[in-house]
Formats: sequence, structure tokens, C-alpha cells
Amino acid sequence: MTLNSADALFADRLAQRLPPDSLRAPEPRYLAEPRDRVQGQAGILALPRSAQDVSAILDEASRARVPVVPYGGGTGLVGGQVMPDGPLPLVLSLERMAAIRAVYPEENVLVAEAGAILADVQAAAREAGRLYPLSLASEGSCRIGGTLGSNAGGVNVLRYGTARELCLGLEAVLPDGRIWNGLTRLRKDNTGYDLRDLLIGSEGTLGVITAAALKLAPLPAAMGTALIVVPSPEAALALLALARAMVGEAVSAFELISGMGLHFLAETLPDLRQPWPAPPEWCVLVDLGLPRGLDPAEVLEDLFGEALEQGLASDGLIAQSQAQAMDFWNLREHIPEANRRIGSVSSHDISLPLGAVPDFIAAAPQALARLGAFRINCFGHLGDGNLHYNVFPAQGVARGVHDGVRDEVRRLVYDLVHRMGGSISAEHGIGRDKVNDLERYGDPVKLAAMRSIKAALDPQGILNPGAVLDTG
Repeated sequence: MTLNSADALFADRLAQRLPPDSLRAPEPRYLAEPRDRVQGQAGILALPRSAQDVSAILDEASRARVPVVPYGGGTGLVGGQVMPDGPLPLVLSLERMAAIRAVYPEENVLVAEAGAILADVQAAAREAGRLYPLSLASEGSCRIGGTLGSNAGGVNVLRYGTARELCLGLEAVLPDGRIWNGLTRLRKDNTGYDLRDLLIGSEGTLGVITAAALKLAPLPAAMGTALIVVPSPEAALALLALARAMVGEAVSAFELISGMGLHFLAETLPDLRQPWPAPPEWCVLVDLGLPRGLDPAEVLEDLFGEALEQGLASDGLIAQSQAQAMDFWNLREHIPEANRRIGSVSSHDISLPLGAVPDFIAAAPQALARLGAFRINCFGHLGDGNLHYNVFPAQGVARGVHDGVRDEVRRLVYDLVHRMGGSISAEHGIGRDKVNDLERYGDPVKLAAMRSIKAALDPQGILNPGAVLDTG
């Protein structure tokens, strides 16, 4: 299907259906992505204020066969928010649709528009004495629609699940402009195919989410945080099992941190205080959210003592204050920034069955050694099997030296992940960056079904063309 650019004639027609100041020339920030690897293009920037405005935009775009690129906070790392080639698209930003429409504390539900910043949703939940547990490094700038469109994960998936599991209902506009009023607060609704789950994770290729009913949780009565040195990833997994045996679902986060990550922090962010003079090879960051009656310091001391006896830990620090807990989390949350400053050869957001994680961590460096000398920073959400496996040049070597093997590095890592029953995308999505990878590793029956769904909902192919699927 041939698409057309969002030109001046199209803009004039669309402007007649929208409130004043709804259309603008695209600013550079809407055409960039965080890693500066892809430069987008656009003919028009649309800034709707309501689902009805979005409906008018998509109706007109469908009639004119103009591509539409939905834009959230621009924080995605796989190029889903930028269209680098083809006809000039309309960029659709929902930043003006940022209202918290309602909070129902007794139901543990909050209704937010898609343009709401994640941190603002978290704050609204706290004001109501509740917790919206989705937590990401980009939470100060990412938007709810983007988190749902990409099925964002973050540090609390172990306990609370991904964005998909934190959503009850959606309001969304389909590619032909029809508004789906699925903004239900029901916990049970067994009335046919689940369009909510279909749109979540579709990265703006099947519809534009305009609002969502989000699940809240009770605020934990007490929080505890510890950094524990472990001898190996195997020991880290055993420590996770021990922690869950002791306190069950009270383990909110369980993050694996490598010594290389701490070295990168020392190299690029020397003012960031580190707990040990010499970084250990491996450590884990543990967060507990406990009910009333349990002392987190005592629970963590018991956990650490048992881990010492079993040889699962050799050192550790238990946060004695909220400030110290924040210092621990600062280390973890600044690792991506340190990575950016070092400059990776190839970065990978992968997931594996928990039992395969140690085998992968042991096998991958040996395989990569055939391609050259690299530093590897492996870290991530161990509790749900999500690793950020990033490959860097040796110290003192420019990243450009490895340009010729970047694709081989990526292929080697993904081949190994695939053989071990893992996924090439744990939480960042497919975007445009991983379309070819999905074609290579995806199940052909699933891919065929995905194309059928895309063709049924978006027969003109206007929504985020080039993202997720290779539509030829």
C-alpha cells in the first residue's frame, strides 16, 4: 500500500477538524531518540487534547493514507518513535492529554490519560495512599501511553508484573478513527477477545492509546534495601530463592550488578559514592516491601546470615535510612548513563529462563572472545530473567574500531539467547531496530498471525509503519 507525505494540503484539511494550535512544524526533539543512532523525519506535529481530536487525526490520515508515528516521552531505545525514511509522517504526541481523570483508592484503580508522565501517576497514587508500582529509570519523562504501548517492565516486575499486568482497561483510537471505549475498571470481563492485551505491547502499530485504567497496590508498611556481594550469578539465583522462601512476594526487586558496571561508574561518574573501595565481581540489590509487624532490617539481617552460612554471600550492606537506600539505588540507576559515556559496541535487552541465566553469562564471553577483546557489563532484573547484556571495547580502544563486527556481536548474543530458550527483547520492544531480528528468531506462525491482525486493524498501513513487523 503506497503512503503519502503529510504535506501542506493534508495539514490544511486536518486543521479544519481540530482546535486552533493543534498542528505545528515538528521540532527536533520529536525526531530524535536517546541513543542518537536514528534521525527521524516528519511533515507535521499534531498535539491533540482529546480522544475526539485523535479520532479526527486518524480518520483524516486513513483517508489520505498518511503515516502516523505515535510519540510518548521519546525514551524508547529501539527506534519505535522515529521514522527515518519513506513519506513524511504525522508525528502524534499526546503530551497535552496528561490528566489524572480519577482515583478510586477503595478499588485500587487510577484512570490516567496517555500523556500523563509516569512519575505524576506514581505521585497521584501516593497521595491516595496507594502505589503504582511500575518503576523505570525514565519515569520522570516517559508517558503512560508509551509504557503501555511498549509493555514496559522496570525493577518491580518480579512482584507486580509488567505494564500489561498493571492495566485493567483502555480507551484507544483505531487506525480508521473509531474510538474504542474499553476503559473498564473490572477485574473480570470474559466477553470475547481481549483488545486491551492486543494493543498493549503493539508499539503504536494497531491503535493509539488515549487513556488507561491502571491497577494500584497497597503501600508497603515498611521497606528494606540491601546490597549483598555474591560469588557468582548461580549464587545470586540461590539467594533469590532463599529470600522468596523467607518472605514470599515481599521481594519487590532483585537486581544483579556486575563489577564491570561499578568500574564504569568509577570511571565516568567518580563523584557517585560507592560502598566498596574495590568493586566486587558480582553483587545484588534487594528491595523488600513488608506488611505491618515485620522489621525490614531484621529480615534482611536474617537473610544475610543464612546466605553467609550457605556460601551465597561474602559481604553486604543493609540500608539504615531512606537516604542510604536511595544511595544504593543511585548506583543501579546510573549504570545506563555510565554505559552511554563509555560507548557500547552493541547493547542487548534479553531475557532467559532463570535457570539458564548463569549458563548464558558463562558462555557468552567465551563466544565473543572469537571476535575480539571486549569488556562486558551484564546487569539487570535477575528476578524476572531480564539481563542488559552490553558489550564494550577494551579500555583505551575506540568504539569505532569494532564497527566491522557490531552485527556479528549482536548475532552471536541473540543466537545464544535463542538456543537457550530466551527472548531477544525483554522489555524494550521491537521498534524499528529489531524488526529483522524478530523475523530471524520469531515463530513463523506467530509472525503470520501478527501480520493478519495488522492487516485487519490497519489495512491502509498508516500506524507506525516499519515498526515491529516487516510488512514488505
